[in-house]
Parts: sequence; C-alpha cells; structure tokens
Amino acid sequence: MGRKKAKIQRKILIKRKKITAGGKGFEQALRKACKELLYLSESEAEIVPFFAVETVDGVRETILRDVHVTKGSLIEERTHTEFFSRLTEVKDWFSTSAIENARRFQKLQTLLEDNLDDLAVLRIGRIRIDIYVAGTDRSGNLAGIMTKAVET
Repeated sequence: MGRKKAKIQRKILIKRKKITAGGKGFEQALRKACKELLYLSESEAEIVPFFAVETVDGVRETILRDVHVTKGSLIEERTHTEFFSRLTEVKDWFSTSAIENARRFQKLQTLLEDNLDDLAVLRIGRIRIDIYVAGTDRSGNLAGIMTKAVET
C-alpha cells in the first residue's frame, strides 16, 4: 500500500512577514528538512513548516489566537524534547528507512533549537489532534512546524 500524505488544514492565518537578513536561510532549511517527512500516529501526516508575523503575547497565545480554538477544546502543552523523543529514538530492530527517518527528525529538532527561542508544543483536540511546534525567530516572528495525529 502506498503512503498517503494527510493534508494539513492550514488554520493558522499566516501572513507573510518581511524576510530579514539570515531569516531566508532558516526558511529554506526548514522547508527542506520537512520535505516528505511524515509524522506517524494511527495515521500518517505531513510535517508542514510555517512562518507567521511577530509574536506579541508569546508563542502559545499567538497560536491559540490564530488557529481560532473553540471553547472547550482540549489543549495540551508539552516540551519540544518530549515531542521529538519518540521520533528521534533509534532501536536495534529498525529498518534502514526507519533509522533515516529518525535522523531526519534529529536534524529537524536541531534546526528548530538553533533558530527559534521559546520553543513550545501545543496539541489541540482529542482524537484528531493538531500539533504545533513553534517558537520565535531572531526577528520576533512566529515560526515552526505543524502536523496532525490520530489517537483513539
């Protein structure tokens, strides 16, 4: 069976920001790191990079405001190390492709850590969960990745 890529509903109202010196390199590197990278839960979903406007109230508040979270939605906050721990772990029995996937997630984690401050992970929803791993870049703009998970 071929791999299906779950389409991400782009809820964040991402407004293009002015690219500052050095910002363009990070954007290109993040797009490249996410290309064809899948998040595995009970389904497969693309890892999608995003770049938004300046964060005013902090990472968490900016995401919650921009995705229009409905009242009563389950919102979980985790650390980025918790999010990446399962994805970057390599087991003895892993296939070559699984090892390569873990290495790609390790590179993605390092890229985000090196270029974003105040990294946070927000999981929004119950069974169908929107996941945002985001922080602020050196210009104070919100940036990161988003994906989906299915957990029953």
